[in-house]
Amino acid sequence: MSDGNLKIISLIPSGTEILAILGLTDAIVGRSHECDYPPEIQNRPVCTQARLNTNVSSSEIHNEVNKLIQSALSIYEIKTDVLERLQPTHIVTQDQCDVCAVSLSDVEKAVAELTHASPQIISLQPNFLNDVWADIERLANIFQVDSVKVLENLEARVKIVAQKTQGLSQTEKLPRVACIEWTDPLMVAANWIPELVTLAGGEPLFSTTGQASTQLKWESLIASNPDIIIFMPCGFDLNRTRQDTELLSKRPEWQNLHANQTGRIYITDGNAYFNRPGPRLVDSLEILAEILHPEIFQYGYKGKSWDTF
Repeated sequence: MSDGNLKIISLIPSGTEILAILGLTDAIVGRSHECDYPPEIQNRPVCTQARLNTNVSSSEIHNEVNKLIQSALSIYEIKTDVLERLQPTHIVTQDQCDVCAVSLSDVEKAVAELTHASPQIISLQPNFLNDVWADIERLANIFQVDSVKVLENLEARVKIVAQKTQGLSQTEKLPRVACIEWTDPLMVAANWIPELVTLAGGEPLFSTTGQASTQLKWESLIASNPDIIIFMPCGFDLNRTRQDTELLSKRPEWQNLHANQTGRIYITDGNAYFNRPGPRLVDSLEILAEILHPEIFQYGYKGKSWDTF
């Protein structure tokens, strides 16, 4: 299929970023309400909307999500009329987390209702860094573009970090790191995050690579007393993460946290980086390297993508 006939709708931000890095930005005709990068795709028609208000507190968002799930409703709606109008040849979606983006079954239902198009559905389901590389390769194969240079570049950047942190465990104790993906209830970041922490020269606490995120008792966080705590709430930018961390910091036990006493509590733009299993997971790794080992790494992300709390 020649580029001119390609009409791709991406319903997941990481998918949009993968398409863009493969040089397929011009073929994207529609996007999800959360696809915001690269900036030039922001003028494409929006094909989804959320059924919940995200301007409320974290606990209210959590409760609202649970209510929707319990009543067997999706958290997101697909605008079938927009799909119909755009007549896509392909739809990129995900089957990894029903809370993060439209689910595969919702897309299948919406596509079944279309009368003028029967697009191919491509579903991504990454749990590890290697899965992201495989997704890049798979999309490149489907759209007949070359992924070799893109992957070589991303993997080379990962290798640079890994090589510089490789010998650290012999010479010093690695910092114990807690990555927080939600503040109320407290949830630990998992999937590819423990892998990134390990590559960046840290020891990830509470979670296993490739596993889903889990809830964490506040008492467990206090008891384990991590060397470093990094906040990366799903879907939140730096400012919103700061607000949520401030609420948590009012708890009396906060003052006793080792990470607080040593000034090693950090906030990040989880929405742009850590929660998106696309090319910018490599940026996320570099951000972690900069946070964990500032004596070795200085990429210049501080103040824009992460900050000290």
